[in-house]
Amino acid sequence: DNWAFLYAQRLALKQELPLHVCFCLVPKFLDATIRHYRFMLRGLQEVAEECAELNIPFHLLLGYAKDVLPMFVAEHGVGGLVTDFSPLRLPRQWVEDVRERLPEDVPFAQVDAHNIVPCWVASPKQEYSARTIRGKIHAQLPEFLTEFPPVVRHPHLPPCPAQPIAWEACYSSLQVDHTVKEVEWATPGTAAGMAVLKSFIAERLKSFSTHRNDPNKAALSNLSPWLHFGQVSTQRAILEVQKHRRNYKDSVDAFVEEAVVRRELAENFCYYNENYDSVQGAYDWAQTTLKLHAKDKRPYLYSLQELEQGTTHDPLWNAAQLQMVQEGKMHGFLRMYWAKKILEWTRSPEEALQFAIYLNDRYELDGRDPNGYLTLLSLCPAGCLWSICGIHDQGWAERPIFGKIRYMNYAGCKRKFDVDQFERRYAPTH
Repeated sequence: DNWAFLYAQRLALKQELPLHVCFCLVPKFLDATIRHYRFMLRGLQEVAEECAELNIPFHLLLGYAKDVLPMFVAEHGVGGLVTDFSPLRLPRQWVEDVRERLPEDVPFAQVDAHNIVPCWVASPKQEYSARTIRGKIHAQLPEFLTEFPPVVRHPHLPPCPAQPIAWEACYSSLQVDHTVKEVEWATPGTAAGMAVLKSFIAERLKSFSTHRNDPNKAALSNLSPWLHFGQVSTQRAILEVQKHRRNYKDSVDAFVEEAVVRRELAENFCYYNENYDSVQGAYDWAQTTLKLHAKDKRPYLYSLQELEQGTTHDPLWNAAQLQMVQEGKMHGFLRMYWAKKILEWTRSPEEALQFAIYLNDRYELDGRDPNGYLTLLSLCPAGCLWSICGIHDQGWAERPIFGKIRYMNYAGCKRKFDVDQFERRYAPTH
């Protein structure tokens, strides 16, 4: 279920050439920890096994792509290179670095395999809101939301087989924090991810439209870790969920809105706004209102350590933070509350955004993702810039600290769901 893979195989079959799959394992990536790397590497072991069954050698190259991939291309006489797409700054730089080092006669293609409508096709500019991109995406879904053709057993073998991968040795090449442990509820890999999708459709889809904003109800898909690491395709999830539109129309429509429209809106924002992870990326009205209220007296001020440990005065916020630390996933509705309170309890909007992104990227299995920087989703984390900087939102009634940024408070949460029940579930053990 990967259009870049499918395109690469089609090119190889046309030229009657072997097909190689390479993954470049970088020693560190933003604030990713061993929690994220283990999830990714265990998923890649499954990919390597599938590739072997298809006569496609899988290579795990240790190091940055610019240092290891051009050398691989030269050594194996590779005639063309295909890569996936990410709108984030670092992966885009990796692509540029490789392009500069490739021989001129080796064509290099990039395929947006993780969006349904490719990012640059969905819109040629930064979209203001879901309202402005929704029609553009829906108009193009008939062309792009199609069944995947199969990957076939590759008939053209390379002259020499791929080197066996020493998976355990890969971990010693990493320069990441080993203190953030793996989570128990999420098993890495496509097989496990597809089982989660199946259970969502069978057990939770029917209540998705009505209960997805209640942290105490089991109504979410919980797919975001597998989607983030490419172990399950969003397109596959939509194709499967849409089969149940007749029975659960409202839930299917809500899922498409979140998994396609809102998710691709986040990709659009990160692709077209180079300041996607800073206050400078916000609209002028939001920057102005935040600046006007930057010196407002805060009711509480917390350090990064106090926030990380969930030791604030607010038991709901602490419970949400501890859920993220323990499970690698915070409920989507609470992510909005969580990020807005960080704005209220830190010295400046800049510090709030820095803390929120750090905590999101360090603990969320699907951190370091366009949706983490931006979007309001139950499927993926509610983004830091939506919550703190009002991106894709509108101005609201002015108030201290927040200015015109949408406000949330504890009393509002109590009106929406049983706050006490959630707090008890994630109460600190000490």
